[in-house]
Amino acid sequence: MTLPTIKLGEHNVGRLLIGGNPFSGFSHQSAERDREMMDYYTVERIKATLRECEAVGINTAILRTDAHIWRMLYEYRNQGGRIQWIAQMAEPSPTREGNIDRAVRFGAFAYFIHGGIADDLWQQGDFDEIARIVDYVHDQGLLAGIAGHVPQVHLDVAARGIPLDFHVVSLYNCGSVHKGAGEKFDEADPPGAIAAIQQIEKPCIAYKILAAGRQATPQRFRYVYENIKPSDAAVVGMFTKDDPNMVEKNARLVTEILAAIPTRQ
Repeated sequence: MTLPTIKLGEHNVGRLLIGGNPFSGFSHQSAERDREMMDYYTVERIKATLRECEAVGINTAILRTDAHIWRMLYEYRNQGGRIQWIAQMAEPSPTREGNIDRAVRFGAFAYFIHGGIADDLWQQGDFDEIARIVDYVHDQGLLAGIAGHVPQVHLDVAARGIPLDFHVVSLYNCGSVHKGAGEKFDEADPPGAIAAIQQIEKPCIAYKILAAGRQATPQRFRYVYENIKPSDAAVVGMFTKDDPNMVEKNARLVTEILAAIPTRQ
């Protein structure tokens, strides 16, 4: 199968990306589910999943910038792995600059501010810090992006002319998951996120599109791809313990959906 691509800078990125939350034990479901993911996703299983992605045309992963991922990627590259890496800011870190430097060292081509951090900076009105981080990312030769659980984060940052290369937009305003306030996935949220994606000129990557496994896959994939821009993509985590064929099934489903809406996509 041939998965359609978008452009991020000079990079061809498949319109379906794999996300790293299951690899790092972030289920956004329960502590038990978190442990199940960490028990299952050894370094060997993560590398095997990334190789499966490459085989079906998923050529890009969004992964945290932390020691667990650095080590895995080091082995994966040494063994011939070629998947492209978009790095997600991870804190705590000695400095934000140090976190970005490590993304460069371990082969990322793009880096974005974590959604929870972006939400906080936006609430504080600290757009100068957002701009400072973006400038540092660019100075290191990476594409720069921002995530956010609140659509207005993206709209306000774009309105200020901060030179982002892409946006990573959550379908759900679930920033509470980063503040210990519980897992909130309100079905009133996705239309607002989609509206923001349609307004943003830069490429967007939609995330949490399945509400952390709470939504049926075919219907939600169809909804997302029928409504995002042709220059946009989506990312999903894939817990292959639930279905050993999940990677291939998702890639095939997205390929079929996009083929069915050629006039828009």
